[in-house]
Amino acid sequence: MLFGNDVEARQKILVVDDESANLHLLEQSLTDLAEIICSTGGQDALDKAEQHQPAIILLDIEMPQMNGFEMCKRLKNNPKTCNSAVIFVTAHSESSFEYKSLSSGGIDFIHKPIDLTTCRLRVKNHLLLKRQEQTIIEARQDMQALVNQIPSYISYWSKDLLNRFHNDYNGKWFGTIPQDALGKPASSLLPKALYEELLTRIASNKLKHQFEIALENKPDKTEYAQAHLTIRKHEGSISGLLLTLTDITSIKQAKSQLDMENRRLKIMLNTIGDAVVATDSKAKITFMNPIAERLTGWVSRDAIGLHIEQVMDLCDAKTKYRSPNPVTIAINEKRNVAMALNCQLTSLDGTIFQIEDSAAPITDSEGEVTGGIMVFHDCSESVAMSLKMSHLANHDQLTDLPNRILLHDRINHACAVADSYDTSVALMLIDIDHFKYLNDSLGHSYGDQVIKQVSKRLQSLIDPSATLGRIGGDEFILLLPSLSATSQVDSIATDIVRSLNTPFRIDGQEYTLSASVGISIYPSDALRPEELMTHVDAAMYRAKDLGRNRFCYFSEDLEQELVKRHELVTLLRNAIDTEAIEVYYQPKVDLKTKQIIGAEALARLYDPNGKLISPLDFIPLAEETGLIHQLGEIILKQSCMAAKAWQDKGKPLQIAVNIAAKQFNNPDFCDSVAKVLELTGLDSSFLELEVTESSLMYDFDEALNVLNTLSSLGLSIAIDDFGTGYSSLSYLKFFPVNTLKIDQSFVKDMLGDEQSLDIVKAVIHLGKSLKLKLIAEGIEDAEQLQKLVSLECEQGQGYMFSKPLPLTEFDQRFIR
Repeated sequence: MLFGNDVEARQKILVVDDESANLHLLEQSLTDLAEIICSTGGQDALDKAEQHQPAIILLDIEMPQMNGFEMCKRLKNNPKTCNSAVIFVTAHSESSFEYKSLSSGGIDFIHKPIDLTTCRLRVKNHLLLKRQEQTIIEARQDMQALVNQIPSYISYWSKDLLNRFHNDYNGKWFGTIPQDALGKPASSLLPKALYEELLTRIASNKLKHQFEIALENKPDKTEYAQAHLTIRKHEGSISGLLLTLTDITSIKQAKSQLDMENRRLKIMLNTIGDAVVATDSKAKITFMNPIAERLTGWVSRDAIGLHIEQVMDLCDAKTKYRSPNPVTIAINEKRNVAMALNCQLTSLDGTIFQIEDSAAPITDSEGEVTGGIMVFHDCSESVAMSLKMSHLANHDQLTDLPNRILLHDRINHACAVADSYDTSVALMLIDIDHFKYLNDSLGHSYGDQVIKQVSKRLQSLIDPSATLGRIGGDEFILLLPSLSATSQVDSIATDIVRSLNTPFRIDGQEYTLSASVGISIYPSDALRPEELMTHVDAAMYRAKDLGRNRFCYFSEDLEQELVKRHELVTLLRNAIDTEAIEVYYQPKVDLKTKQIIGAEALARLYDPNGKLISPLDFIPLAEETGLIHQLGEIILKQSCMAAKAWQDKGKPLQIAVNIAAKQFNNPDFCDSVAKVLELTGLDSSFLELEVTESSLMYDFDEALNVLNTLSSLGLSIAIDDFGTGYSSLSYLKFFPVNTLKIDQSFVKDMLGDEQSLDIVKAVIHLGKSLKLKLIAEGIEDAEQLQKLVSLECEQGQGYMFSKPLPLTEFDQRFIR
């Protein structure tokens, strides 16, 4: 047995006799040969036979309940007992009894009185035969099970191609099970193509054949098989054929898909923009795409089989040292390899390319390296572009001077060298005075020409060791490294101021400008490069404060100012973070009725000691540091909340909020205003935003877009301090402005200065002509009020009515 139990079960013998003495005798005699089961006959014997299914039944013929012949008949008709061997035991010696016994299904005959020796030998032989029979049956069953487990189709055919056997027990191959196929011709069982192929193979003289065959067993579906045919011959004639078929459909499909994928891959590799070179495990080339052919100068058919080092001549672009090919490294070290920077490929015709990219090993399913692949591309143009981009990233586009990034690097380097060699570094910040006015009034093209001329003049004044850079619209930095004495700094600064005071000629016109120069020395003024930049900036502003057109060194006084400035920035930032900024409110009144019609929101900041800090000090600082956006949002939110509270108390007053230039030019400004209105629930008609003329004139088109957006929200726009800025009348007809505010400086002086009075009259006349609301600022006495009323100015504000008040005081005085 192939799959049976190695321990054989003990065989059983059923002894049937109506005499107990015979039962006892046979049991004692045969018990060592098998397990003995005794029965006195009748139904009991049949039941025990069915229950135990013995190998041998010793059956007496003459029994009262049922004779032996009848019992044997019933045993043979029962599928469970039909395989038991029946040996008849009888006292009859006539041949007729022996004949009847054998014809009834018995296999042997024992006479009474029983010869125990003969009986034991016969029983022993029959037990052995039954054991061998059972072994053959089990072996056949095992073999059938084994054949059934084989996924291949196994069949045997006669010389006439009649089926003798096949293992397709489920009919999966050709739809016929073995019982139905037995004896039928191959022409009716096998597909036509296979049958015809068999005839062709049989006609040849070969005894063994192997071939692939397409089997069209199902509509619209073709399956494939690997066939093995063995022809048996006896004395020169065919005696039979053994045919096996193995399903290779999935293999064929996988191979077809692989072939298709290989074709696609080859097409893709031949059409991509990168060069691709593949090698075997010894780095010999097996594939090159057209881009690789172009860059190396080799034709693929000539390069295949050559070592990649022979085809690709690589070296370092700077040192010209030969570089190992990345594919070789990838194969040897079994890892991906990035190509070295500055890698240069020299083609077969001597053309040089800058290339980049990487190589990788190719491995099989076991992880063993079977080859390598390298993907690279010509980056000559991108390298050149990278150098250009690097230059652009570090240089000013207009003047081609170093920009802030490159200057920062050179300042750090100069300071490090100064520390090493005990020398000094001078840094100058050069700011063109009144450049903004020229740029805004004449246009950016004129401003650009001025900047270029300034750059040329400054470059003509310095030696090659110095670095001149541009860091902003009208600001230049001059770095003087490795100074043994600072006395020469005065001379250079004087030359700069004098040179830039010389008129500039643009399009036939002369324009006179000047420069304010701040100077700071390292390490006497600063211990770190960052401090040097801060100090030179402070020195430049001091030069402006002293009247411009001059240079100024950083000093201890400026140091103190910087400390105060830092403290104020810290105070302002903390106040913003904790929303400790207070908003005061100054009423706006109808000048005829003296009734309050609105209020202006004004920010107030106190130091830790409770001392009021002037808005003239912290508002410009907030703009400079960028804190103005957070500060402005806090003021706007608190103001709108106050106005909403007034509405809820039955006092609907319009609130006016000042907007700084940086706020106005912030791309998110309009959205922030809309969010505050939504958050506070204030009707937009009760909000007025006050913007300065300079904010509007910085970028006319963008200012118009912002004003239109704000106007669409339903709020009002006021021009603050009208008359102190550009006073350009042309823009008023384009901007959706509702109010003009007459600056308090004109109101203050109008009674004693005709020119101020004329300006007030002109602004009022202009406002009425354009149907704009007019508000006079800074009204302090009745005489000023009377004059403004006589000039038909409608509204005003000032200390005559009330100074700015905290919200609680304002509410107590004007709301309740």
